[in-house]
Amino acid sequence: QVQLVESGGGLVQPGGSLRLSCAASGSIVSIYRMDCWGWYRQAPGKQRELVASLCGGSITNYLGSAKGRFTISRDNGKNTVYLQMNNLEPSDTAAYYCNAVAPASFGGRAYWGQGTQVTVSS
Repeated sequence: QVQLVESGGGLVQPGGSLRLSCAASGSIVSIYRMDCWGWYRQAPGKQRELVASLCGGSITNYLGSAKGRFTISRDNGKNTVYLQMNNLEPSDTAAYYCNAVAPASFGGRAYWGQGTQVTVSS
């Protein structure tokens, strides 16, 4: 019903920046009515963790280490969610995944993208 496709990952030096994109397609009504959008990441040997979320159209929340460096935003006109990442650190290296959660009235299911790799290294 809804598909999420991430892009924008790559190799970047410490202190550099990347902007990840999550393009949503499928049911336009479902996309517009999602309760929350988020970005997760998973590094090798570690559990997946929530990096940033955007709920109710404007409420944002960030992983402590990402505050002040990462920004989640949404462009409704493009049906795209972004994660702007600045001042990247080697510890940010991970596969990053886009996520959307539907309201309970729409089934309450979660959608996931395929992931995009971010590697921060000299």
